[in-house]
Amino acid sequence: MSAPHASTMPTVLTGVFITILDFFIVNVTIPATQLDLHASATAMEWVVAGYGLAYGSGLILGGRLGDMFGRRRMFVIGLTLFTLTSIACGLAPDATTLVTARVTQGASAALLAPQVLAILRTTYSGSAQARAINLYALTMGLAAVFGQLIGGLLIQADLFGLGWRLCFLINVPIGVAALIMTRRAVPESRLSGTTRLDLGGTVLVTLALVATLLPLIEGREQGWPLWTWLSFAVATALFLAYGRRRHESPLIDLSLFRERAFTVGLLTQLTFTMGMAAYFLIFALYTQQGRGLDALQAGLIFAPMGAGYLAASLLASRLVARFGRQVIALGGLTRALGLAALLVMVAQDSPISWLVPALIIDGIGMGLALAPIMGTVLARVAPHHAGAAAGALTTAQQVGGAIGVGIVGIVFYGSLSAGVAQAFQHSLVYLIAITVALAGLVQLLPGPTAKV
Repeated sequence: MSAPHASTMPTVLTGVFITILDFFIVNVTIPATQLDLHASATAMEWVVAGYGLAYGSGLILGGRLGDMFGRRRMFVIGLTLFTLTSIACGLAPDATTLVTARVTQGASAALLAPQVLAILRTTYSGSAQARAINLYALTMGLAAVFGQLIGGLLIQADLFGLGWRLCFLINVPIGVAALIMTRRAVPESRLSGTTRLDLGGTVLVTLALVATLLPLIEGREQGWPLWTWLSFAVATALFLAYGRRRHESPLIDLSLFRERAFTVGLLTQLTFTMGMAAYFLIFALYTQQGRGLDALQAGLIFAPMGAGYLAASLLASRLVARFGRQVIALGGLTRALGLAALLVMVAQDSPISWLVPALIIDGIGMGLALAPIMGTVLARVAPHHAGAAAGALTTAQQVGGAIGVGIVGIVFYGSLSAGVAQAFQHSLVYLIAITVALAGLVQLLPGPTAKV
């Protein structure tokens, strides 16, 4: 195992921060972008969906390429492409160019993101690895929680008259700085021996993920037409076809799924993200459409949640060392408590400031759950499978988020005729059920050996 440099962790965590940030920050830019580029609503929808589709469908391939050709090398290539495509997004003269750049940016993120977890898994061991994974989860959560606030601040600052474009161009100095540090701070690691990329398996898995994610992303907006269900059927057939294949170097080794910690851990991660991404969406809608806050004010409301998340994430590894998997269950139940309190406050039409304690509790629940889930998934994975396992983990995040947004979209928009507050309350009931289910699913995980 390569010895870590003092700057290894902040360098690679920069990569995951900007990829997650760009998933959430774009929501704030949509009104200004649409006005500036004279774009249609469909085009703006694809500014969001194109990134998510390319990102989610390419993660497993990105992780496998890192295993085969070097995780640092793929990190550098992914980060370079992400920086260049951020420039393309920020300078886009029209909506078509912006959508194209966003899809390419998502593909770059798919190459970059799985290398981060794989590098942390192969560079650190023991308690240092637990701390590294905990900081990874902390970074990812803060990027998601504060994405809207950061976007609101950048748009309001309007430096050099760039407006919404600054939300993309901010990646450029960050990416360049991380690239400069990578050569001396990040050790190289890869599979030993000579392996060949399973091209047939790559095509099957990538197409299957596209066929899964596309209807999840687009289905609710279009009213779940026939093509969405046919797409799910095609995805199932493609996954089954991949399972019947035999290759000396498969895109993802199916033997990984025989390990209960890996399989149940992936399901736990999927369940967690089903309740997280959807929550960010409907809470932003509630604060802006239901309470009349602007983007910056709505972003500031996320700050208490971020504070709770930060505090709990810093404690999570020590709690897991003592209580193991039950910390994840505690996180789920804590989230359920915070969401239930929020439901009561919203039902009573309480002042917006009264929501703060519930948001802090919710953030604590998120922080207690996220890092231990990741540690559990990676705990028994051999280092030579680190990239593929990291790709599968981050894919579960994207699929879970898409499923959650799809389900909560049905609940929220199906209740919208009764008002935004009522629709938000109905959605919170779904989210509470998901977080309670998470606590139950955790009991299927292995015991002490799953500690991070």
